[in-house]
Amino acid sequence: MAKASFSVLFALVFLFLQEGLVFVPYTGTVTAAASDVSGLSYGFYDKSCPNLEEIIQNVVFQKFKEAFNTAAGALRIFFHDCFVEGCDASVLIASSNTNKAERDADINLSLPGDGYEVFFRAKRALELQCPGVVSCADVMAIATRDLLNLVGAPRWEVLKGRRDGLISKASRVAGNIPETNQTLSELMSLFNSKGLSVLDMVALSGGHTIGVSHCDRFIDRIYSFNKTFDIDPTMDKDYALMLRESCPEKTSDPYIVQPNDVSTPQTFDNAYYQNLLKGFGLLSTDQILALDTNTKGYVNSMAEDQKVFFQHFVRAMVKLGETGIKTGKDGEIRRDCGVFNS
Repeated sequence: MAKASFSVLFALVFLFLQEGLVFVPYTGTVTAAASDVSGLSYGFYDKSCPNLEEIIQNVVFQKFKEAFNTAAGALRIFFHDCFVEGCDASVLIASSNTNKAERDADINLSLPGDGYEVFFRAKRALELQCPGVVSCADVMAIATRDLLNLVGAPRWEVLKGRRDGLISKASRVAGNIPETNQTLSELMSLFNSKGLSVLDMVALSGGHTIGVSHCDRFIDRIYSFNKTFDIDPTMDKDYALMLRESCPEKTSDPYIVQPNDVSTPQTFDNAYYQNLLKGFGLLSTDQILALDTNTKGYVNSMAEDQKVFFQHFVRAMVKLGETGIKTGKDGEIRRDCGVFNS
């Protein structure tokens, strides 16, 4: 924990001095339930790459200084990776003349470059010290954890031993990533198909306490909602009017975004859930969590106690990171995260 605390302290100092941000990174550790996933272990690289965590952490810290939004971007990419083909870094593969890869699927086109860059940088740094040893999939899991910790999320130990996938096809993405127009029943079914519970879904949705969404993801809620209501009645009206100032009804600008968490957008905390209780959920799939009987109890408990949110979030992230993994002789250890070895 000494190394982790050291990096967190310097991140805090840098942000106070250079960017004027006001938040307190979380310096504690939340322990998740022990995993029985075959092939994974905490000490998987203890002999083959003993400085793995420190190497990744140094890259993460440097990238975080350059672009604060790297944390939210990495989390989103990690989530998209795990929900398609499992956590195997298939989302990092670049398309070729003969294959349109996952990252070029329509829903993945808005995945942020800073998130990709931190994974590629970390892998390149590892290749200089431990060539051909650490998988891109493990890099993604560890770097995402470290980035979230820098914005206030708890730290947890990451099980290691994932291998990189050998398939990455854009055609396999549709239907495997949550969409903002889905019903809660559809979302619960999707998460369940990945081995994640309703509680896991609500906890992982808390990742929207950081990051942004493009106007087209919620514009139907703030203009001409239906024949009865101009604005979605589940959204606070003043909040909707504020969103209209940045998102004109006829906008086609793909660069206009709004923070997912209107109150503390740069801090990983439980304000996301408190916002939902006030009608400040940006996406319809966020707001429904506070309204449906299947999920509102979880929202209430996480809104009331940040420690409860942190505990559930960590456990859900550990489960997410075990989704569809390749271990043993399955897959490969890529030399370059963007290209299959052969």
